[in-house]
Amino acid sequence: MDYLASRRCPKPVTPPSGRGVFSGQSVIIAPVTNFSFQLIEKDKSTGARAGVMRTPHGEVPTPVFMPVGTQATVKTLAPFELEQMGAPIILANTYHLYLRPGSSLVASFGGLHEFMAWQRPILTDSGGFQVFSLGHLRRIGDEGVTFRSHIDGSEHLFTPERVIAIQEELGADIIMAFDECTPYPSDVDYNRKALERTHRWAERCLAARTRQDQALFGIVQGGMFPELRRQSARFLASLDFPGYAIGGLSVGEPKELTSSIVEETVPFLPEDRPRYLMGVGSPEDLLEGVARGVDMFDCVLPTRVARNGALFTRHGRRNVRNAAFKTLDEPIDQGCDCYTCRTFSIAYVHHLFRAEELLAYRLASIHNLRFLIRLMEEAREAILNDTFVRFKNEFLSGYRPTDQKVRLAQKQKWIEAQRRQ
Repeated sequence: MDYLASRRCPKPVTPPSGRGVFSGQSVIIAPVTNFSFQLIEKDKSTGARAGVMRTPHGEVPTPVFMPVGTQATVKTLAPFELEQMGAPIILANTYHLYLRPGSSLVASFGGLHEFMAWQRPILTDSGGFQVFSLGHLRRIGDEGVTFRSHIDGSEHLFTPERVIAIQEELGADIIMAFDECTPYPSDVDYNRKALERTHRWAERCLAARTRQDQALFGIVQGGMFPELRRQSARFLASLDFPGYAIGGLSVGEPKELTSSIVEETVPFLPEDRPRYLMGVGSPEDLLEGVARGVDMFDCVLPTRVARNGALFTRHGRRNVRNAAFKTLDEPIDQGCDCYTCRTFSIAYVHHLFRAEELLAYRLASIHNLRFLIRLMEEAREAILNDTFVRFKNEFLSGYRPTDQKVRLAQKQKWIEAQRRQ
């Protein structure tokens, strides 16, 4: 019998002392081994924190930016390059790997770590965002989400139990609960119903777990409504997850609203657990998130814009395709320690893009990812040295972010592209 088809939710029993009763029922709670989070230092003036996560595949200093390897690969890059740039953890996607090549096939190779030759920690997203981005190709019900594959049109059902089973086959160190990510904008009644469903699914995800070597994180939802966010954070905190994500942000809303919702959410999450802001990856947003007490970030942004020739610098993005860089004999960003900046001039990278050489995408991705990884390393050091406020202010005073109207338009185009996949 197929492994996923044979999975059954365990028979409910009374939870251990100190745990609540979930939705009027009791559930088995499998203990987590080989995962912990240690809070080392807090900034005295902001919510910024430095810590360390310990997983079966190594330690992850926080705050941390996680490169996204959606289909068991960070686009254009080899694992050794990610190691050399200092990536302590990467992310892969349940939806895409379930459809292709299939989680059972990955399991037959010993799990994601062996399959993709990456021996550091991995986090797998539940696939919730991808499923809910399918628009007319999916139907949501209390049992789960029925959707059609963007690859061949075949029909599939994601339930909380099935999503946990898939992630257990993939074998990541950190796995995510199945949640309903609401679109922006959407009204409070829609978000309240989605929130209640997300909470029921979180309970079912906890009950479905069988592996003790994976840390399951809950995901706070609630749209752009502060009271719903507080309600969600309080409820999920009562379920005693080993970590918590803030989902449903960076979906087209203004930056100020993102920051406001994070501020409303973080105080209701346990201080001794890691906090993960999903889908955020621009330099200014990372520092604003760190200042509000977030420990983990991920986003496709650095590699996606790199393939379009947009490169991060201390002064903002540079479009390397511009003719002004044709003869410029200097690195992309002065002081950057990435392989690209240590080895090549920006004129050479400009040439590669103009000639449409594949190496262009690789060198640009190396630079952008190392830029963000290094930014988090520097933020961590500043927190430990009690200089975070100065570090943040100095960086932001010299950094020119992308125009908000342009950014929102680009984000909306990306979201629409996901729906058309």
